[in-house]
Amino acid sequence: MKIVILTGAGISAESGLGTFRDTGGLWEKFKIEDVATPLAWAKNPELVLDFYNQRRQQVLEAKPNRAHTALAQLENHFDVSIITQNIDDLHERAGSTNVLHLHGEILKAKTSELSDQYFHIDSDLKLGDCCPLGKQLRPHVVWFGEAVPEMNTAENIVKDADLFVVIGTSLNVYPAASLIHNIKNKCKLVLIDPNDIKIKDSKCRFIKENATVGVPLLVNEFLENSKIT
Repeated sequence: MKIVILTGAGISAESGLGTFRDTGGLWEKFKIEDVATPLAWAKNPELVLDFYNQRRQQVLEAKPNRAHTALAQLENHFDVSIITQNIDDLHERAGSTNVLHLHGEILKAKTSELSDQYFHIDSDLKLGDCCPLGKQLRPHVVWFGEAVPEMNTAENIVKDADLFVVIGTSLNVYPAASLIHNIKNKCKLVLIDPNDIKIKDSKCRFIKENATVGVPLLVNEFLENSKIT
């Protein structure tokens, strides 16, 4: 059985990482156009670097929660692929080994010109920090207005799913939200989120819980019964 997981900000929020869109989220404190677009980078790279330096420090201080560790446990028994909209490494630190980051990774840097070469970083990025070819490094994140390079890979992963589990995302962020339309007809669908999410699939099972409650519940059930009802 192929299990595909799509995770959003909700799973990392319970590790203390601020969400972007929720009430009190980062987009209420910062303007998207100032810190998360190619134009912002061209206009004020120092401000953009500072914004993501703060996000990186928060990630380094955060720890995986029960939802992350439960998903890692599931991988010990089944073929599991995780597609995440999050730029943190909490899935990997929890023990998951098959993780695709749709929106980049905060602990990596790249240049705008050499976007297929990545450099691991665990400290602040500053103006003057360059790749070996002398190009300024920027955070390896997908900004608004940029293409999502891993989208095709994600779509192909989802097409093979026998079970698709969506955790901690409102399904309002595109193109990631469109992945739910790529599952095959016989694929089972489970949504885990404390908020109401409108979805047309009448066969969808909705677990209205936070990730740290809903994910261990589902994983334990699955390990015990070897099926989702």
